[in-house]
Amino acid sequence: MTKTSHHLIMNSLEELKAVDTKILSLKDISSFTDIMIITSGTSSRHMSAISDKIQENLKEKSIPIISVEGKGSSEWVLLDLGDIVINIMSKSARELYDLESLWDPDLL
Repeated sequence: MTKTSHHLIMNSLEELKAVDTKILSLKDISSFTDIMIITSGTSSRHMSAISDKIQENLKEKSIPIISVEGKGSSEWVLLDLGDIVINIMSKSARELYDLESLWDPDLL
């Protein structure tokens, strides 16, 4: 993850008041990404605004996004940058899928 990518993503999340943002380092336990960011929006409109802002900021700096999944979903939007995966989730989806526990390297 470049400092520029990280800075742009975190600024976008802070600016749009994303809720309960967690950053997980998966470098040693995952083959598909190094960093997973999990955050929540307060509504589907809020989640969409967060996703749009991140994409806009990355595009301005010519940082490619491999894929966007769930755009327009009221539950979960995923942005895949390769070395960074961003999950923007509703509170209910976040509780249901519990990605933090799934990817916590301290769990046995």
